[in-house]
Amino acid sequence: MPRPTAAQLAYGSCTVILSTLAMLLLSQASSGLAIAFIALAALALGLLVAMTVPLPRARIVVRSAEPARESERVPTTL
Repeated sequence: MPRPTAAQLAYGSCTVILSTLAMLLLSQASSGLAIAFIALAALALGLLVAMTVPLPRARIVVRSAEPARESERVPTTL
């Protein structure tokens, strides 16, 4: 499994923090069980967001086997 990128870590962390705050403020939870459930739900949501951020893909460079034509060459002067 590849290591997570900086973007994945940032998106996942922000999702966990913001979703925890939002759920705690909206639910007005006061019991320990409700707070634990909200924290676990936020962690699961953050993991989901972090894993759905696309990974960078390697570029494929296709090179031609034939040399460049005279018209395609860039003239240089010294």
